[in-house]
Amino acid sequence: MLTFIQTGGFFMWPLLACSILALAIILERFWALRQSQVTPKNLLLEVMTRLREDKMNVEFIRSLQAQKGLGAIFAAGLLNSKHGRVAMKESMQEAASHVIHELERFMNLLGTIVAVAPLLGLLGTVVGMIKVFSVLMEQGAGNMALLAGGISEALLTTAGGLGVAIPALIFHRYFSRQIDVLVVSMEQKSTKLVDALHGEREPKSGAKQ
Repeated sequence: MLTFIQTGGFFMWPLLACSILALAIILERFWALRQSQVTPKNLLLEVMTRLREDKMNVEFIRSLQAQKGLGAIFAAGLLNSKHGRVAMKESMQEAASHVIHELERFMNLLGTIVAVAPLLGLLGTVVGMIKVFSVLMEQGAGNMALLAGGISEALLTTAGGLGVAIPALIFHRYFSRQIDVLVVSMEQKSTKLVDALHGEREPKSGAKQ
């Protein structure tokens, strides 16, 4: 691997840094976007059961606040439920915006790596070809070792850039889809909690009475 990087020239080192950073982000996102952490399967049922049995207390709400996903949204709604449906929904939406921001953490950076890695590879290719033509101009086509070195550097940086960008793009799309699924799930469960505490949804203005 070290020989591969050295043969590829200077631009293989920033590509190596991009690959390490992309791998770290991918592993962190796999851990952070676990469904069991963001939208626990039985959390809504537990909250509804406590409400029915009148066992909702401050300690339980604080435990929800300590969570990073749906629990934090539920906690915001429960704390403001006594102020009416509108206040409860607004507080949950505000909490949801913070949760979604955390879900999208590092996604822009991963997208930047997707865009930058092929450009670094292309730049390395251009530099390698410049070296090839410089050798041709100075020494003609007789020095095949230098020519081969320049061509090898050009091809390796191109391969390195694509090798970093393609997996990063795949995981960026995967995590974006995973975030969408989690957001929809949180919206549905939050709506069920609001409806449970404040009855059915209010009719839209202009609807028949």
